[in-house]
Amino acid sequence: MKPEEILLFALGAVAVIVAVRWVTEKTGLPAAVLLTLIGIIYAYMPGPNVELEPEWILTFILPPLLYNAALDSSLLDIRRNMRTVISLSVVLVLVTALLIGVGFSLWVAGATLAAGVALGAAVAPPDPVAALAVGRRAGLPGKLVTLIQGEGLLNDATALTILTVAVTAEQTDNFNFDNAVGKFVISAFGGVLVGIAVAYAVRMLKALRADPLNSNALSLITPLAAYLICENSFVHHYVFISGVLAVVVAGLIIGHDTPRYATGASRLQTSAVWRLIDFLLEGAVFLLIGMQVPDVLRGLSNYSTSTIVIALSITLGVVLLLRPLWLVATQLLPRPLHTRLGGQEGSEADDDNSTTMREAPLNSKEVTALSWAGTRGVITLAAVFTLPHGFPDRELLFFCAISVVLVTLVGQGLTFAPLVRRLGLRANEKDKARLRNEARSAAVRAALDRLDDIQEQQHDNVEEEAMETMRRQLEVRLDRYRRRLDLLDQVESHELPKSPQYEAALMVRQAVIDAEREELLRWRDAGRLNDDSLRVLNRELDHEELVLPKRPKD
Repeated sequence: MKPEEILLFALGAVAVIVAVRWVTEKTGLPAAVLLTLIGIIYAYMPGPNVELEPEWILTFILPPLLYNAALDSSLLDIRRNMRTVISLSVVLVLVTALLIGVGFSLWVAGATLAAGVALGAAVAPPDPVAALAVGRRAGLPGKLVTLIQGEGLLNDATALTILTVAVTAEQTDNFNFDNAVGKFVISAFGGVLVGIAVAYAVRMLKALRADPLNSNALSLITPLAAYLICENSFVHHYVFISGVLAVVVAGLIIGHDTPRYATGASRLQTSAVWRLIDFLLEGAVFLLIGMQVPDVLRGLSNYSTSTIVIALSITLGVVLLLRPLWLVATQLLPRPLHTRLGGQEGSEADDDNSTTMREAPLNSKEVTALSWAGTRGVITLAAVFTLPHGFPDRELLFFCAISVVLVTLVGQGLTFAPLVRRLGLRANEKDKARLRNEARSAAVRAALDRLDDIQEQQHDNVEEEAMETMRRQLEVRLDRYRRRLDLLDQVESHELPKSPQYEAALMVRQAVIDAEREELLRWRDAGRLNDDSLRVLNRELDHEELVLPKRPKD
């Protein structure tokens, strides 16, 4: 493509992504589904098309997407549910790949076990982007969100490692199971170590992270650096290390450390930059997925209809049926072997009368919702398109993979929100609001204690009147949080109680900010205030407005 065509395509893609977001907000339809369908329609229209380059996807798109998802995840929640996450993101992915591989070797004419395992590895990992985008809007409980996030972060590394082992098995004659297991363990262990090393290297650059621009630049290069350390040819000459896992581990640790090691201005700016990058990259990827459909269909001319139907049936059958069966089976395991899938923390007494924390298994509604959250997406297409030219049944594998993506994105993506609502699964917003207000109250009390310490030290440069003004402001906030907690305690449902006084206070605060902004604009338009000063003052109002919720949530 010529530079002008590339620019025109990029502008058109951004326009489509923005338009789809607007439609999604108005209708509630999944953006991933709409973008994929638009990509398919565009591919059949005259004009230049864009071919999916897997190396670009794996190097420049997946690391930032996974890193941003890891930054927004909870390291503590994932660690608390680690056995569950391992069950879904490692064991289930491995079983899915093996079952599809065995199915291909037994029933697809001419297919090898390695080719089937390669396809199984590509379609095994669910992409949590679409499921979480819909699930959060539908009010999916936080524990299910944590499980989907944790699974989506780690299953990519598992799948890509299995895919590499399968390709090696197909292309070499000296492959054996012991070597495959050893390679997998080394890859995963090495990825974790590199991720930890990168995270601690970033922590050592605390001084640089104080400046918002430096913090942004450092944040943008971190996932690419973690991936490059593992995936460069020099390292691969000696050992295979999972760059995807390194990116995820680094993101989890850095996200956990950010409140402690970054300034407020750096966090605000970095968060805004990553939201924009995530928004554009995800949209572009789903458009690209749709654009590959015509080429994939043209590659099926060498296969009989029965071969295509059998291959697709095996792939879809394993993908759609194994996940719910796996989730149900893990609930039926004996207590010592239970994978502790989700559930609320409870307590039970052991033999010496001490109290230990445990997790209750998922109930049937939660299993159903988690089973239906298995949408496949960008990692599946990127993985299968990395298969080298000449790989057995390459075109058939492409078709099965993209069919799985379309079926799960459209079928599960469109029905996930209605299913969650029909099951009555709702996040307990009242408990979340209570926890936030209790934490706010504790923070204000800590601030008041610090004021007492400052007063006792008798700083000459601190005026008593300023101290008392600050104390009154903190006491007003503390009183507001206490009244909010009292209101929450009076409501029996899980929904947030509506307070006319609270909503009115928000309306007044917004009206005051609007009035200030309008007056500043009048000063600027009258020539009494230059644009530089206007930007400074507007930024102050913007930060004040930023803390106002769009609707009363807390």
